[in-house]
Amino acid sequence: MNEQTSDLTTSRKIAFVLAATDQGTLIVNRFDRHQTPSAAAYGVGHELLSNSAYEPAEINRVLSLLEARRRCHGAGVVAIDCGANIGVHAVQWAKHMTGWGQVVAIEPQERIYYALAGNIALNNCFNARALHAAVTSRAGTMKIPSLNYCVPTSFGSLELTQRSDTEPIGQPIDYSENSLVEIQTVSLDSLGMDRTDLIKIDVEGMEPDALEGARETIKRHHPILVVEMIKNDRQHLRSWLESFGYLPLQDRSNLVAVHHSDKSLQVLKSTKCESE
Repeated sequence: MNEQTSDLTTSRKIAFVLAATDQGTLIVNRFDRHQTPSAAAYGVGHELLSNSAYEPAEINRVLSLLEARRRCHGAGVVAIDCGANIGVHAVQWAKHMTGWGQVVAIEPQERIYYALAGNIALNNCFNARALHAAVTSRAGTMKIPSLNYCVPTSFGSLELTQRSDTEPIGQPIDYSENSLVEIQTVSLDSLGMDRTDLIKIDVEGMEPDALEGARETIKRHHPILVVEMIKNDRQHLRSWLESFGYLPLQDRSNLVAVHHSDKSLQVLKSTKCESE
């Protein structure tokens, strides 16, 4: 068999598939899972394909936050999803806010971004847009690892910059200069939003950088903040938010914080989102 014929017969794995989930028809990577020796497998794709849903309780909590902003600040609500992955959260927000709100979903991994954009289109979320970028403290570029999306891996757990205790995600991560790919970075301030009601930041340890790049947005709009805490100094983040006048309402894997001046605060404190 000559080389040309061999190339034509090389197998091509199917990684991204369409799944009819409880949260809509979604493009999902069937290899999006990481099985640890001591715990159950995890990954956005794994959860969707195993349970037909991903983080429904967390999504419903955010929907209640968006409803509070609408009630207190009127229609035109804007929510930003930093580290949107394939867009399960963003799509649900956009569907829920049809006619009164918009979503900006930002994802740094190119192949995952394609799925995010596809899911926005498939679900006819005309009030949502996707950006291929990493959210950091400044607009520019950075280099990030390149993954094999046909190997079982929790792709959403990828840390764009290497830490001393970088999380194993299912495949070796090569942070050497020659293996990195360059992508665009944005700061939330650089987006120049006229209104911002909620910012969700789930960027695998880069949450402090994302917040630094949102200083002016936070000062100007006092959005509700939903910040993942798992790979950060929890007390440092709480202190940072409190220095900007924020009151933490929930402190689990995600910290939910609302500005003291936000009229939504009383609405949320009187419902399920109570201060600790």
